[in-house]
Amino acid sequence: MQFNLGDRVRTRLKNPEGHTRLPAYLRGRIGRIERVVGAFPFSDERAAGHTAAKPQTLYTVCFAGRDVWGDDAQAATISADLFESYLEPLT
Repeated sequence: MQFNLGDRVRTRLKNPEGHTRLPAYLRGRIGRIERVVGAFPFSDERAAGHTAAKPQTLYTVCFAGRDVWGDDAQAATISADLFESYLEPLT
């Protein structure tokens, strides 16, 4: 699924074996697409030895600090570059 600037998304709540670039503290969190970075080989597959990993779109997703760390982090903003397969649309 392709996302657009400003779309609200939720990161998938999964704990895969091996390498992933989805930080544990961002799993299951709601954010907003800030930037469409482009298509890159999926790093999780490359880390598993698949040198011909298919490209995936990479997005910069911004999260409100309170949505990640609770009310004590109200002024914080967290940005992360996340692959498309880590995200689902927020309905």
